[in-house]
Amino acid sequence: MSDLESRTRFEPAEVEPRITKRWLESGLFSPEPEGTPDENYSIAIPPPNVTGALHMGHALNSTIQDTLIRLARMEGRRTKWILGTDHAGIATQKQVETLLGREGTSRQELGREAFVERVWEWREQYGSTIIEQLKRLGASCDYDGERFTLDEGYVEAVLKVFVALYDKGLIYRDNRIVNWDPGLRSAISDLEVDPREVTDTLYSIAYPLEGGGELVVATVRPETMLADTAVAVNPADERYRDVIGRTAILPIVGRRLPIIADEYVKTDFGTGVLKITPGHDPNDFEIGRAHGLDEITVIGENGRMNEEAGEDFAGLTVMEARDRVVSRLEAEGLIRAREEYVHEVPFSHRSGERVEPLVSLQWFMRMEPLAAPAIEAVRDGRVRFVPERWERVYLQWMSEIRPWCVSRQLWWGHQIPVWYRDDEVYCGLQEPPGEGWERDPDVLDTWFSSALWPFATLGWPQDTPQLRAFYPTDVLSTARDIIFLWVARMIMMGLEFREEIPFSRVYIHSVIQAPDGRRMSKSLGTGIDPLDVIDAHGADATRFGLLAMSSTQDVRYSAEKVEQGQRLANKLFNASRFMLLRVGDGVEPAPVAGAVEDRWILSRLQRAKRATREAIEAFEFHRAALGLYEFVFDELCDRYIELVKPRLDDDDVQATLLHVLTETLAMAHPIIPFVTEEIWALLPAGVQRPDLLAAAPYPAADDALLDPEAEEAVERQFEAVQAVRGWRQAVGVPPGPRLPARLDAAGYDDIAAGIALLARLELSADGGEAVATIPVPGGAVAVLRSDAVDLEAHSRRLAEQRTELQAEIRRAEGKLANQGFVGKAPAAVVQAERDKLERLRQELAEL
Repeated sequence: MSDLESRTRFEPAEVEPRITKRWLESGLFSPEPEGTPDENYSIAIPPPNVTGALHMGHALNSTIQDTLIRLARMEGRRTKWILGTDHAGIATQKQVETLLGREGTSRQELGREAFVERVWEWREQYGSTIIEQLKRLGASCDYDGERFTLDEGYVEAVLKVFVALYDKGLIYRDNRIVNWDPGLRSAISDLEVDPREVTDTLYSIAYPLEGGGELVVATVRPETMLADTAVAVNPADERYRDVIGRTAILPIVGRRLPIIADEYVKTDFGTGVLKITPGHDPNDFEIGRAHGLDEITVIGENGRMNEEAGEDFAGLTVMEARDRVVSRLEAEGLIRAREEYVHEVPFSHRSGERVEPLVSLQWFMRMEPLAAPAIEAVRDGRVRFVPERWERVYLQWMSEIRPWCVSRQLWWGHQIPVWYRDDEVYCGLQEPPGEGWERDPDVLDTWFSSALWPFATLGWPQDTPQLRAFYPTDVLSTARDIIFLWVARMIMMGLEFREEIPFSRVYIHSVIQAPDGRRMSKSLGTGIDPLDVIDAHGADATRFGLLAMSSTQDVRYSAEKVEQGQRLANKLFNASRFMLLRVGDGVEPAPVAGAVEDRWILSRLQRAKRATREAIEAFEFHRAALGLYEFVFDELCDRYIELVKPRLDDDDVQATLLHVLTETLAMAHPIIPFVTEEIWALLPAGVQRPDLLAAAPYPAADDALLDPEAEEAVERQFEAVQAVRGWRQAVGVPPGPRLPARLDAAGYDDIAAGIALLARLELSADGGEAVATIPVPGGAVAVLRSDAVDLEAHSRRLAEQRTELQAEIRRAEGKLANQGFVGKAPAAVVQAERDKLERLRQELAEL
């Protein structure tokens, strides 16, 4: 207790590392794999990239998951928060290639084996950054069981899945259109595509018809017309019904193009005629496959025009080729119109170069057979999305699912387990016997291995105790941008390889934007580093702020919410210190329902415990955080502690204080774990409790302690206190002096003393002349004459304020009556003056 006497404030920088060390050394975060998934509770963390550092999205999602995990642990369930990192194929390879470039070498010079060794070295040096940062946030993950998607056991799981799907005919090799990144020289996923708004020219180009006439097509990419293999119109478009089945002649090239009918063509875009380029547009590719069209590619993997483009264009950049094509069309008199056109263009998030849709020989996965049971799992409620609206988004995408390109032209990752020898193809877990086999150089898309995360992290394909105890998991918390790339694929893979859903609830958390509403981004200068916030305000404040600002909608970052969290941590520490320094030796926590305020706080505590737990379980984290703040600040500190100060020598009061404190600490722990754990350690030695609050039971609401009558009485008491305080402020009476007063109201027998204490009154039955009457519930408080109340001075101040406001109003009215001002000043300035006049009039009316 002497240590507590010397500590006058909560110091997060000193407390947090010490508490983290205690948690980690306890082994509490690494449970033994016993029991069943129904008895236990588990969450698989969305694996951060091994290249990554904690950003605000990580901080929010990790706080959400930790709040759920800590609550489940305190409810007595064996709880595992599965931790690990993703090898992040493209991002990690790029990091190491950049490093090699600074050293004057390249991966090609090193060769594949040596390059992969260098990546492993890089991972050993930098790969744990985000893990250490999660500890700073207070994330209670299973750090002892940390996994990596290139662990030996994880690699076994990935290769087994590939081979099984290949043998089932769901994985195959084909020439299909992909997102091609010319900078990386690899196919990339949709998540690595960054759409940017670009202003281009929309060209209307005449395609001559065989036998006479022409069709005019509209395109922003005239360079790709060199790969056209058809022209399409909508079958319902009356303008072009007669040309369906005829032949158009491709300008510049002279290729004969069939004119086909397809409902995809929009009649209200451009001319209603679409050039079909299966080799360079995803939608055209599908149309081409449906109509059996050739697939010509004129842009190479390096982003330049290739031999198929013809000798006049081969070797040119895309933009150079565009200019040359337009010049040729102008020379032939085939451009019918030009107009400015704003649209989104795909760029690579990794290399920064424009993404080219290219037909490429890749490995694909057929998704429809896997998607069907995953759709049913959501429709029948086995998997539920929160908020529910994301179910519709999921189901819509799944119903339109396309083949998934699973191969990447990288060296870092899970190399595809396929070998070639002449015309032979072998797929298996081990290299085939015999000479002359060459392994496919490509690796799998990172999302392929991530799709196995909930069960591969637990030891699958082996039948491990971890897998039996913790799969399926309970909740997945993630952002909306990976519902398709990750969430849907985990559901599909879980059902395919475990015949069970991987989780029963999917919580889609909000995206935290910059304070000005833009997305948080280092490149835009709008990013906020959560570690800077932790350094400035503490982890508890950061966690509270993130939860308080979260919702089902995107939200702007609020520094005020973080500061609110810091105030909560400080208030709880200072209030606890005040209570603990006054509790006598041998006092045990006990809910002694004595005076009305004791019954009131015990009743309010039950409601707070129930509301906090229900809000967390319903994923309404803002309600849990802000409700906790209100209970600690308004009810425990500003009301109850103030009310019982005259009774602090009473053992029953001390027992009740200690009971309310311990229950409040346990209730608050999932949200603000550091300050609550620190105070828990400062409880009197004689108090029976677990050594760590993180291992203590979450307090259950006790309906026997609910007391609506006490709640109503104290609520009435505080309405009276607020009324008196408001009157004192309005008439300029300082808060310190105790004013003589008479309580002319019924129903205050048990609470009058509390009103006198908190409103600074000396109550008496009569006591003299009343100089003011303050309405309160059930009557009034009559303030008696005293030197502390000078109503004449108050009247003089009001008169002065009225005079000043009237003068301001006259000036504003004169300004607005001046037609020269109204006619010449900007409209915003005039409106501001009108708003000011309205505000002044309102202030005068209130006086």
